[in-house]
Amino acid sequence: MEKITDLKELKLKANEIRKDIIEMLTEAKSGHSAGSIGMADIFTVLYFNTMKYNSKKPEWNERDRLILSHGHVVPVRYAAMSKAGFFPKEELKTLRKLGTRLQGHPHNLALPGIENTAGPLGQGISFAAGVALTAKMNKKDFKVFCLMGDGEINEGQPWEAFMFAAKNKLDNLIVLIDRNFIQIDGNTEQVMPLDPLNKKFESFNFHVIELNGNNIQELLDGFEKAKTLKDKPVCIIANTVPGKDISFMEGKAEWHGKAPNLEEKEKALIELNKLEEKIKGE
Repeated sequence: MEKITDLKELKLKANEIRKDIIEMLTEAKSGHSAGSIGMADIFTVLYFNTMKYNSKKPEWNERDRLILSHGHVVPVRYAAMSKAGFFPKEELKTLRKLGTRLQGHPHNLALPGIENTAGPLGQGISFAAGVALTAKMNKKDFKVFCLMGDGEINEGQPWEAFMFAAKNKLDNLIVLIDRNFIQIDGNTEQVMPLDPLNKKFESFNFHVIELNGNNIQELLDGFEKAKTLKDKPVCIIANTVPGKDISFMEGKAEWHGKAPNLEEKEKALIELNKLEEKIKGE
């Protein structure tokens, strides 16, 4: 992977990923819009700056591992992976279609570069902690990135895994919580309040970094810091806006599991094209 450090180039990639997500979901006529679009900046930084991998050799043993726990936002991962050279962009149009490698939730036996199969929420962190412990035991120095939705940590299993990670001092594990405050039933703080989330992770013996998950510079700095912290696992609480940069989607829980229609697609692409021109002019 060729590391990109130019801020403008990364912003443009994130915007392209958002456009690809809109195209994919409209074609599929189903899928999860808000969370996928809200995480475009995070996946841009991971795939084009932070993670080490070889898209031509996806099983390279020294690669960093990305475990996506809330698998319903996988459209953003597919869009990033296609740009990173794992598969042709044209394949994005097959999302959720019969026989596709691009399932509605990630399937690790279907597509090289996908580390875990996800669907039932709350399980990704247990998988990631096991991978991180195995890496320690085998004296490997790759990082394990586990991306989770804030809604799924309502469940008990993640907290058992967090305890396990802290007990084993898995400082090669970086957990990122997509703190967008929405889940399928509405606002997280109304469904099952999570705050003060930072203090909860600190009490579970994690290093905690809080940042704006839609600010690429903050993400660059946050991941760089996370990679240097020792003796404890790291939790990055990334505050994101679901449906970021699309006015009629931003912050709206009804877009959690809804795909745009053709009219909404055109409206979204007009807004993202205007944003692209603005970024180019910065």
